[in-house]
Amino acid sequence: MINSKLNVQDISIALTTIGNEDYISLTDMAKGKDDDSRAADVIKNWIRNRSTLEFLGTWETLYNPNFKVVEFDHFKKEAGLPTFTLSVSSWVETTSAIGILSRKGKYGGTYAHRDIAFEFGAAISPVFKLYLIKEYQRLKEQESNQYNLEWNVKRILSKANYHIHTDAVKNYILPSLSDMKEAFVYADEADLLNLAMFGCTAKQWKMNNPERALNGENIRDMASINELAILSNIESLNASLIKNNLPKSERFKILVETIKEQRAVLDKVDYLKSIKKLSQDTYIDTNDKNTDE
Repeated sequence: MINSKLNVQDISIALTTIGNEDYISLTDMAKGKDDDSRAADVIKNWIRNRSTLEFLGTWETLYNPNFKVVEFDHFKKEAGLPTFTLSVSSWVETTSAIGILSRKGKYGGTYAHRDIAFEFGAAISPVFKLYLIKEYQRLKEQESNQYNLEWNVKRILSKANYHIHTDAVKNYILPSLSDMKEAFVYADEADLLNLAMFGCTAKQWKMNNPERALNGENIRDMASINELAILSNIESLNASLIKNNLPKSERFKILVETIKEQRAVLDKVDYLKSIKKLSQDTYIDTNDKNTDE
């Protein structure tokens, strides 16, 4: 699956993410040096080069604990000989390399980790490599701006309504309880919302996601912006229901129905694209940096 496209000197280059690492299409890049039919030959000639093999071997040694060094040394000894040939598939199968791979199908071709792709770009031309790095950095900055905006909107919506909700709990429930139970009541009401919204409590989520919990993440950090918008709404709704002295069981039913109704509406709309950008450096629509919406 293709995640993004880089545009380098009028060449469209596919970029995909594998295990949180970006891989760039060498096949698309090779088209910038030669025609489509010759792209595979460009990659083959590059990978059989001794300096390329040394670079690939060093990269794998640094980042791939399963890399077969002995098999790599065999390739390195043969590199430079007139009879030496090497394909990407042979390199991967023999050495268990992870930095470069071949794909079949609609989005097929040869992909390489960004570090290796940049090195391949230098083989096309030093200028091409510079433009490739610049375009990649632009894309990452754009993605970061959009993520940060979405994250900030989530937290603002959530925190603003959380104050409303906790004030209602404090004013309408806590006076009849001891101070020792205060923390329990707050958590209990928060988990009522979590159960209605996500189908589990915060504790259950942590038990099922221990690594994320250790990183300081919680169930609400994993929610989409639509879910956070709904959560903000039901926090305010629950605060109002508490003021009207509705029992917890009735409140839960009302919250679940409200979530269903709002989810049906919000899931049809991408609300990120309706938020105005704050500056020329913050993008909402990745296809057009100059639009205001």
